[in-house]
Amino acid sequence: MLYDFYDMQRSMLAGASSVAGWGAQWWANPANPFGYTPAGPMMASAFDVFSHASAPRGKPVFGLHETEVDGEIVPVKTRVACRKPFGQLKHFSKQGVTGQPKLLIVAPMSGHFATLLRGTVERMLPGHDVWITDWRDARNVPLAEGHFDLDSYIDYLVDFLDHIGPNTHMLAVCQPSVPCLAAAAIMGAEKHPNRPKTLTMMGGPIDTREAPTSVNSMATTRPHAWFQKNAIATVPVYYPGAGRLVYPGFLQLTGFMAMNLGNHMISHWEMFKHLVTGDGESADATKDFYDEYRSVADMTAEFYLQTVDVVFQRHLLPKGEFTHRGAPVDVGAISDTALLAIEGERDDISGIGQTRAALTLARKLPKAKKKYHMAPNVGHYGIFNGRKWREEIAPVVDDWIAAHD
Repeated sequence: MLYDFYDMQRSMLAGASSVAGWGAQWWANPANPFGYTPAGPMMASAFDVFSHASAPRGKPVFGLHETEVDGEIVPVKTRVACRKPFGQLKHFSKQGVTGQPKLLIVAPMSGHFATLLRGTVERMLPGHDVWITDWRDARNVPLAEGHFDLDSYIDYLVDFLDHIGPNTHMLAVCQPSVPCLAAAAIMGAEKHPNRPKTLTMMGGPIDTREAPTSVNSMATTRPHAWFQKNAIATVPVYYPGAGRLVYPGFLQLTGFMAMNLGNHMISHWEMFKHLVTGDGESADATKDFYDEYRSVADMTAEFYLQTVDVVFQRHLLPKGEFTHRGAPVDVGAISDTALLAIEGERDDISGIGQTRAALTLARKLPKAKKKYHMAPNVGHYGIFNGRKWREEIAPVVDDWIAAHD
């Protein structure tokens, strides 16, 4: 019922968005004499803001068609290199460019699409051979394809690394830091030939007992049964994944929006003011952000519930009790995959110390292969996107990869 109610509401808002869009155009039309009154720009802007906020959204595209390598513009072609039921491996190939370090960017399966990392990919493209995990919206995966949980996630990472081949570097953004670290440990223990050369973890919940945030507190103050009852919905019959139990993306988005509701309201107020004054460029920048931010995907119920239980409630990885397919996972088995932990000073999702904990757990790894970087005045999103990512954080990642390639 929850999912059906949401879809009904979304359909109603889609109609309201179309009407508001028409209203914005009417008030901004040069042939409309009312558009020249003081109320004209305000009415056009108000309709525009509402139309944008209530518009339905699908899966965005990366839209990265070229990059600059050594001062020359090089075409970029995005292709699916490996396709699996719950996700695919995408490769951003650059025409005529070879010999660059191979980099697998692991996108979070946390309610958003991999395109949330568009800025991450764009910044790393000039100097690296970039690949990315592109997770599917669970509501579009038929039940016949089976289930997908945290163990499956790790299996996918190993398979993707196998596909790319040896000497691949891995970069995990937020949530995948845990399965990426586990995969590196499993492959390290086996001396797997395709184990990652380096693993960079950015704002990841390795040990959520360190500086717990409101996200962590919500997970620990409610019993597991609460999440099963209140966070899980059934995909309606009109989707390919009909009958699948999922944690809907719209619930995740609602939670994130509620955490910083004041900031989101200010952003929309600023967008309104930019539109009134004719600053379309600034308004478009805000629109682009929310186009991506509001594009959400469902997660399988088993993946979501297992993550809540293993990562946020029982803290099995830092306690040395994490298992994969029933076998113990020892982070201490990592002996040659260089680890870089990056945290943001103002991160309200993963507190300071949660990602750094990985360096302590990798007890057999030489000190020279461990590095910690705390980005000052950076929030969670700013760790992997925006000016500070491009100018201050990415160079640290570049240097770490270059030093261990």
